[in-house]
Amino acid sequence: MKLKSLLAKPFASIVANKIRKEMQRAVEDQEAILEELIKTGRKTEFGKDHHFDNIHSYNDYKQAVPVRDYEQFKPYINKIKDGKQNVLWKGLPIYLAKTSGTTSGVKYIPITKDSVSNHIDTARNALLLYMAETGKTEFASGKLIFLSGSPELERVGGIPYGRLSGIVNHHVPRYLRTNQLPSYETNCIEDWETKLDKIVDETINQDMALISGIPPWMQMYFDRLIERSGKPVGELFKNLDVLVYGGVNFEPYRAKLMASIGRPINTIETFPASEGFFAFQDTQEHKGLLLNTNSGIFYEFIPAQEIFNPNPTRLSLKDVQVGVNYALVVSTNAGLWAYNIGDTVKFVSTNPYRLLVTGRIKHFISAFGEHVIGEEVEYSLMKAAKEENLQITEFTVAPMVNAVGGELPYHEWFVEFENPPADLAAFSLKVDENLRSKNIYYDDLLRGNILQPLKIRQVRRQGFIDYMKSVGKLGGQNKVPRLSNDRSLADGLGSYVL
Repeated sequence: MKLKSLLAKPFASIVANKIRKEMQRAVEDQEAILEELIKTGRKTEFGKDHHFDNIHSYNDYKQAVPVRDYEQFKPYINKIKDGKQNVLWKGLPIYLAKTSGTTSGVKYIPITKDSVSNHIDTARNALLLYMAETGKTEFASGKLIFLSGSPELERVGGIPYGRLSGIVNHHVPRYLRTNQLPSYETNCIEDWETKLDKIVDETINQDMALISGIPPWMQMYFDRLIERSGKPVGELFKNLDVLVYGGVNFEPYRAKLMASIGRPINTIETFPASEGFFAFQDTQEHKGLLLNTNSGIFYEFIPAQEIFNPNPTRLSLKDVQVGVNYALVVSTNAGLWAYNIGDTVKFVSTNPYRLLVTGRIKHFISAFGEHVIGEEVEYSLMKAAKEENLQITEFTVAPMVNAVGGELPYHEWFVEFENPPADLAAFSLKVDENLRSKNIYYDDLLRGNILQPLKIRQVRRQGFIDYMKSVGKLGGQNKVPRLSNDRSLADGLGSYVL
């Protein structure tokens, strides 16, 4: 065993023991974090605007600080971009993470000296807990690849800014630098397809042990490797041990990714965002991601159906319940205060606090009051696909409100199959039945002849990739939304349907 793998064993054990202790005091840690955040925040412009001197409890905090999204935070962010100090947190952020918003255009999320360790240490901890549980440490000495955005940073108001994955790239520990691929120069290439070809050039003759990235772009990498070598990825990389992913649900991509590898391997799911690294898979044995309760982030949870109410119910960790869909709200040592990140989660356990990411607040279909969410469409399609032994490459769903020829409205699904069903109409009916079983409002609309059963349009091979390329969103952290409440994406995909 090489030195890095050997040293990883005791370090993994130490970190795993620490996190197990934190699991037992999650509520106490959350209360202490809120107290510390408010203490520091009192000296900021935001703290003075919201009378932090008068906040002495969580109830006080809820009264003083309303839930905000980025658009409502923007005036404070603009002051930071102008170089003003002590706006949301002490001093200036050390970075601004640039990310695309669905309604706000480009967003700039602060990362401070106090918050940057949350992003770096949590990624490390996810790997260390995997090592501690499985005993597998060999990959620490192998080649590692992170399919990420460019690490090149620009400046605004004297503050470096760029994609989160690029920022994090600057903080990869020195002991992993010699293992890391691709090269810095290749990582800086902006055009995804050019970059992908260079990544293949640099890695095809290496023995990759760990691959990390968003599943659809991971699949593109695998497709290029197979096309170039004529071998399954698992044969090409004989010591490939684990895939690390986040950003989207893995299940729709699992079958095809594993088929591309040619053998089953372990996976580690993570829940990172520009606003913070919130949760990670701490065990291969249990469902759900362990909430990161002692890392400078205070969490609030709003029942998802209330998120757009003027005064929604706001719960701290101690009051959450298993099985309820919540909108996630965070206050952080990066200077975000009661910030609605736009994701929904559902707890599968409260001892310890493990959750699933169930979708995006703005990614739903409710053109007729059905409020179908991402978790429901993924379940419905994947259950049918598993029964038919089909592999799904990518999909999205939108409402068809104004159907032609006097037809009833319906949900229109755009699906790219690796191996399409023999009978698409029968398969569509199976998916529809699954969705009806998951969503009673959708079922009621069909029973009441307000909607007709869903229709699936088969997208041609590589159709989603070509579409994303056509709108300048190929690669990086860009993802195809599972659902849209309008037709903009659906209409764009129309020319890629068989």
